[in-house]
Amino acid sequence: MFGRRRKRSEDAVDQIDEGVAAEELAEAEDAADAADQVNLPPAPRPDGPWDSTEVGNPGEGRVDLGGLFVPGVEGMELRVEVAGESIVAATVVLRDSAVQLQGFAAPKNEGIWREVREEIAGGITQQGGVVDEIEGPLGWELRAQVPVQLPDGTNGVQLVRFIGVDGPRWFLRGVISGQGAVQPEAAGLLEQIFQDTVVVRGDSPMAPRDPIVLKLPEDAQMVAEGGVQQDEVEGSRFAGGVDRLQRGPEITEIR
Repeated sequence: MFGRRRKRSEDAVDQIDEGVAAEELAEAEDAADAADQVNLPPAPRPDGPWDSTEVGNPGEGRVDLGGLFVPGVEGMELRVEVAGESIVAATVVLRDSAVQLQGFAAPKNEGIWREVREEIAGGITQQGGVVDEIEGPLGWELRAQVPVQLPDGTNGVQLVRFIGVDGPRWFLRGVISGQGAVQPEAAGLLEQIFQDTVVVRGDSPMAPRDPIVLKLPEDAQMVAEGGVQQDEVEGSRFAGGVDRLQRGPEITEIR
């Protein structure tokens, strides 16, 4: 009888040890999951986009928009877009493709592109769209099918690529649309424009995620155009090509 009691006691100890081990494993997994949610420092950018401190003459071969210096290429149209009274985005149009560029303030030691992707994807899926997260030529990006209303009033889908890069205290987001979102060969020059863009964050205090305000070039040849309102993706100001932005003047650059 004493032997049986000892065995039960040993079994109980084993069960306790197993329970403790399982609990410790679960806590370790929870800690790992929490660590995955922490934003990592910005990754190196050997091919750009560039911070203003990394380029000797950012205005050489680029259009000065204040917060961004956008590379100029032959035949492009440059459209600035406004939110309220401020210019907050620029769109480069090349034939049947376009890339919208928008800079945001970011924390000093944390990148925000990972959580921004989650916000964009969540907003699009809530509206019935489809989003794939893949590792593309510029790193992790979203390729989305966004529900839109066509000019004839019927419902359709717009194919869009969301690209982004974390820099020192800034984040640059790009939205590629048109043929550049469908055919890789059509996106090459737009990707180069994105990579060669220079971001001017400035030294003034800015809250993380505040847009970096742009300005019109002094020598712009502008073609006025009425406001064009685009569909809004709820829950994220970073949705870009499907944000509620208003198109402003078009600047034609021939280089």
